[in-house]
Amino acid sequence: MAIEVSYSRRQFLQQTLQLGAAAAVMTAVPMYALAERSSCLLSARSDAAGQHFCAGYTENGTQVFQTPVPQRCHDIAPHPFLPCVAFVARRPGTQVYLLDSRDGRIVHTLNARAQRHFYGHGLFAKDGSRLYLVENDTRQAGRGVVGVYRLQQEQLVFEREFATHGIEPHQFAWLPDHSGFAIANGGVRTEANSREAMSDVVESSLTVVNIDGSLRSRDTLTDPRASIRHVAVAQDGTLVTGQQYIFAQGNTLDDGYEPAHGGSLIAVKRPQQTLQLFPLAAAQMDGVNYYSASITVHNGLRWLAASAPRGNRLQIWHLDSAVNLLDYTLPDCAGIVAVDDGFIATSGQQSCFHARSADNTVAMQRLALPAGGWDNHLSITYF
Repeated sequence: MAIEVSYSRRQFLQQTLQLGAAAAVMTAVPMYALAERSSCLLSARSDAAGQHFCAGYTENGTQVFQTPVPQRCHDIAPHPFLPCVAFVARRPGTQVYLLDSRDGRIVHTLNARAQRHFYGHGLFAKDGSRLYLVENDTRQAGRGVVGVYRLQQEQLVFEREFATHGIEPHQFAWLPDHSGFAIANGGVRTEANSREAMSDVVESSLTVVNIDGSLRSRDTLTDPRASIRHVAVAQDGTLVTGQQYIFAQGNTLDDGYEPAHGGSLIAVKRPQQTLQLFPLAAAQMDGVNYYSASITVHNGLRWLAASAPRGNRLQIWHLDSAVNLLDYTLPDCAGIVAVDDGFIATSGQQSCFHARSADNTVAMQRLALPAGGWDNHLSITYF
């Protein structure tokens, strides 16, 4: 069901997506502000027949759009103030779909440049003028770059690129002051058109890169099989990473392997400190099958949430005390997004849930969103 809006598509396309000129941005803001604001959950989805979609739903389960696309998407980058959103194809995808978030119409399809493919994640600049995408330089398999694309005349136009200072970048996030990025370099080299690792060697790192591409810091973990794949940034500058363990026989556990220092699926880099393992109980580590997916910080509550689709778990901790607040069985737990009073979590197989703060505990409420088919990331936008 399309959302009714107070101005036409033509107005939207002509007056808000022409971000190449600052005047157009300024024109767009007051118009958009006039529209009634409602939240819309955004995620990539797939059905049982293998059709892939860019999807938007209200929290009460009303479908805003479900747009079929040829390539499976992974993460979503909402524009900071305009009703448009970018869905990014997962590795080794070659397309980014820019949609009108009010009805899901594809406004523009960005194709990867020669000798590049996308890694599934992107971010809009705070002023909305540019989209940043992590990409693989296939001439040097795994060398990570951030491609910068200006949003101009309804098109994403390549402007420049800079190195992530690591191998196989996956998720990246803005620092609180938007002066640069925290980048999770997964460290697994893959060739073009492949998701298969070229070797068992994991060269993973967490880098902090300034917006001009210069390197500010680089942290690594001691465990040679821990791949840093996801990152979240708290308002105080604390960086949180989520790991996946890479094993010789694909993504399954090797008999007898003992992760260094007991291993951890989560690590934290607090301001002025190095990256440190976040303490997890052994049962929590074993229960998630050494694989985390989405990771999210709730700044108001100082809660940290992680999904473990292979262990069928949704887990929440207090970011500062590391006290575990929730260890909930949710089959194929997928994307997580912070909302006013907690988190919303989706599932690749079953129902979606609202995990909300209630009297110093976490209360779980089943949502009317469609069950199953959700990809591993969830975002939210307002229109």
